[in-house]
Amino acid sequence: MIDVRRAAERYPGGDPAAGIETRHAFSFGPHYDPDNLRFGPLIACNEERLAPGAGFDEHPHSHTEIVTWVVEGELTHRDSAGHESRVRPGDVQHLGAAAGVRHVERNDGEGPLTFLQMWLAPLEPGGEPSYEIVPGIADATPYAVPAAGAMLHVRRLAAGERTAVPDAARLYVHVVRGEVRLDGEELGAGDAARITDARALAAVAVTPAELLVWELTG
Repeated sequence: MIDVRRAAERYPGGDPAAGIETRHAFSFGPHYDPDNLRFGPLIACNEERLAPGAGFDEHPHSHTEIVTWVVEGELTHRDSAGHESRVRPGDVQHLGAAAGVRHVERNDGEGPLTFLQMWLAPLEPGGEPSYEIVPGIADATPYAVPAAGAMLHVRRLAAGERTAVPDAARLYVHVVRGEVRLDGEELGAGDAARITDARALAAVAVTPAELLVWELTG
């Protein structure tokens, strides 16, 4: 079964006056929707747009696996465990909040910053915070988040190119850019598909496209 959620259906958030614009795919903050709390372990998929100089001051997280994908610009990350990095397009950043961690996220560049931030619930609570950044991840290299029973696949496609998507109990497919056709559905930038019992599916790029595909076992 495929459940398509359009970019325009996301819940607006952030603080536009402070240069922060957010679009939430799942129930979040004041946008409470008991029918849209999560998809397997995935509990948030936020599109963030930060103007130059804007950002999120230090704030806490716990019991959450946080994966970030930069679409445009450069994200500055600092956390209470002593990590500081610049995250660029093509990098995968993973912060395991475990029992608790605090971090800062900012756009210290001169141009706009757009990134996706995806939160997953861990299989077990507690533990020590962890941090990893994988620069320039390749399409052929899936990124595992074992703490949440999840695997992230990146697909960058030329127009007309076809790619198989994994067979899985649950798949979450987010179109970062471009247009694709998936199981008879046309998906554009910002659209997502939630698929249960995925078997022998393929995505075909209508235009040059970039996809994030979450393979979820939980």
